Amino acid sequence: MSTHRFDLFAPEARANPHPIYAEMRRNSPVCQVDPGGIWAVARYDDVLFVLKHPEIFSSQGFRVTLLAPWLESNPLADSLLVLDPPEHNRLRALVSRGFTPGMIAGFEPRVRAIAEELAGELERLGEADFMASFAVPLPARVICELLGLDPTLHAEFKRWADHLAMVSPVTPSEHIPAVRATVEAMIGFMKEVIARRRKTPANDVVTRLLRAEIDGHALSEAEIVGFMSIILMAGFETTTNLLTKTVLGLTGRPADIARLRADPALLAGFTEEALRFESPAEIVLRQTTTEVTLSGVTIPKGAFVAAIIASAQRDERKFPEPDRFDMARKPDVFIAFGHGPHHCLGAPLARLEMKVGLETLLRRFERFERLPGELAWNCTLAVRCPHALPLRFVVPASSSVRSARYVEAAV
Repeated sequence: MSTHRFDLFAPEARANPHPIYAEMRRNSPVCQVDPGGIWAVARYDDVLFVLKHPEIFSSQGFRVTLLAPWLESNPLADSLLVLDPPEHNRLRALVSRGFTPGMIAGFEPRVRAIAEELAGELERLGEADFMASFAVPLPARVICELLGLDPTLHAEFKRWADHLAMVSPVTPSEHIPAVRATVEAMIGFMKEVIARRRKTPANDVVTRLLRAEIDGHALSEAEIVGFMSIILMAGFETTTNLLTKTVLGLTGRPADIARLRADPALLAGFTEEALRFESPAEIVLRQTTTEVTLSGVTIPKGAFVAAIIASAQRDERKFPEPDRFDMARKPDVFIAFGHGPHHCLGAPLARLEMKVGLETLLRRFERFERLPGELAWNCTLAVRCPHALPLRFVVPASSSVRSARYVEAAV
C-alpha cells in the first residue's frame, strides 16, 4: 500500500484524475485523501458495495457537508440526497408521482426543438463556447419548462446550481457571501412558485408534486423545495457535464464522429460508453455507521467516505482496456447514475437530453475542433467539468440538406 496522500483538488487531478485513480486502484484502493483526510474508495466492487449498503454507508455523511456553519439553511440538507431508508423510500415514492419516466419521454419533442435551435446558432457562429451556447442552455431550458419557470431566467438558475454545488466545509471564504445570498434568494423564489401553483395549478412538475399523495400523506413545502433544488442542481450539472466532456472527447476522436454520422444506430451504445468513460458524477459522499473493511483496509465508524464512481468505471478488473473508448462495450451493472436506493431519478431525462443533443450536433457538424488555450476546471468533489469549452464547429459540404423529420420537430 502506498503511503502517499492524494489530493483530489490538485490542478493535475482536476484536469485529468484518471492516472491518479489508476494508481489508487493499484496501490491504495481504500485510503485517506485530501481534502480533509476523507476516505476514498477507488475499485469497482468496493464502490458498488458502498452504494448498495446504506445501512453501513449513510447518506447523512453528505448532509454534514451541506450544513456549512456559515449557511443558515440549505434545501438539499433534508432532501432525498441525504436520507436513508425507510425515510428515503417514503419521500422517493411521493416525488416519483410528480416526475415519471412517461412524462419525461413525452417531453422529447420540446427537447429536440430546443436542441435544434441551439445547434442552429452554433452553425451560424462557427466558433463558440460549447458550454455557454449549448451544454448549459439545453438542460436549463428543459428544466425551466418542466418546472413551469420562466425560461429567460435559465442563466440565473445555472448560477444557483453552481453555487449550490460549491457548498462544503472547504468552500473558499471569498465565495461564501455570494453562495449564502444565492441560497436565500433561491429558497424565497421556490416558495413563491409553490404558493402560485397552489392558487393556480399548471401542467408542470411543481403542480404534480403538490398533488402527489400516498396513503393520505403529501409532500411538505420544505420537501418540495428540496426536490426542486435537486432538479436544478443535478439537472443542470449532470447533462451539462456529460455533454461537455463527451464532445471534448470527440474533438480527439474524429473517427468516432464519422462512424456515428454514418450509422446513427450506434448512438445508443456510444451514450452508455460515454457515461462510463466520463461519469457525470465524479464522487458520492457517505458516512460509515460502523467500522467496515474494504480491500483489506478498515475504515472507522463515523468516517466520511468518497466513493469514486469515475474511478470504479475505469477499473481494469471490471472493464478490459478501461481507458479505451469502446462504443460496443456492454457493462452488466451500470453505476454512472448511482445504484441502489439513490439511483438518480433524473437518469431518463439526462439520457434523453444526451441522446437528442448528440443526434442534433452530429447531424449538423462533421467535426468539432478545440480552439487554442488551456481549459480551466471547476473545484467541487461531486462533479468535474471545465468552466468553458471553446470550439470550432465544422459543417459538411452537404450542410444545406436537412432532415424533414428534424425540421418538423423544431417547429
